[in-house]
Order: sequence, then C-alpha cells, then structure tokens
Amino acid sequence: MNPQLIPLTITTDADGPCVSVAGGNYRVVISGKQTGGEYAVIDMLVPPNGGPGPHAHVEIQEAFYVLDGEVEIKTEEQTYTAKRGTYINIPKGGMVHCFKNKTDTLARLLCYVMPAGMDDMFLEIGKPVEPGVFLPAPQLGPDDIKKLMEIGERYGQKFYPPDYLDK
Repeated sequence: MNPQLIPLTITTDADGPCVSVAGGNYRVVISGKQTGGEYAVIDMLVPPNGGPGPHAHVEIQEAFYVLDGEVEIKTEEQTYTAKRGTYINIPKGGMVHCFKNKTDTLARLLCYVMPAGMDDMFLEIGKPVEPGVFLPAPQLGPDDIKKLMEIGERYGQKFYPPDYLDK
C-alpha cells in the first residue's frame, strides 16, 4: 500500500465527538486527523437564537450546507437568509462572517473546513455533550474572552465583538 494514500473512512451518526459551542451541538463527522489535515466536516445543530458571533479565518475555506431549518448569514457586504438546500461558501481571505438561527425551530448545517483545524478548535473551546444535548451559550467575562482569542489565534481564527456586523 502506498503510505501517502489515506484509507477509506466511513462514519455513522454514532461516530465523532460532540461538543457544545455557542449554544449549538457540533459533532465532528470526519476530523482532520482522519483526512491527513486536508479537510474536516462538522454536523452543526443550531437551536433558536444560536450561532457563533462574527469571526474570520484568512487561511481556511469554510462552507455550509443547510440540511434543515434556516440561518441568517451576515458578512460586511450582505445579510442572507439561508434555508434548507442552500450552500454557502466562505472563501479563504479573511471575510468576517457569522450566522444565527433567528427562527423558533432547530437548524442543521453541514460545515466543511479546508484545511482542517477548526474541528480541533471546536473540541478545545467546546464542552463535551451527548448528541442532541444543548447547553446555554456561555456568558464570557474578560478572562474568558482573552482565552478564547488566544485559542482562536492558534487555529488561524480571529473573533470580533458581537455587534461588529450590525449596521
């Protein structure tokens, strides 16, 4: 076998760690460790009013496919309501963006990150939970924010104030 080949990987909905991040339940479907760092896929369950604040990542391409529900995607250029069946591509380059579930029903997204790394960041900043378990978004004090910024920086991610994209 060629040592450069990555073996076939099969995961099921029972595989992969789940963590609570920004009030959501994120399950790593396939990690960077399983793809040689090329990409990772995260299954995101986003409850009403859930979703991450404004952030950017210069060297990471991120894409979302809305499986169920809807989320509002915001960038500095536009605001868009992404409904079931919508694909959103955040190219490399550092576009500041965020998303929020502004409905009263659960939204489900598949998130793709290329290269991988954000999957490890979620595992580090999140709190381990069972699949489908939702914890309230944590209230962050100054020390928590500083720690989050340091962790994000290690993974090539920059966080912005919650109102950064409000116009």
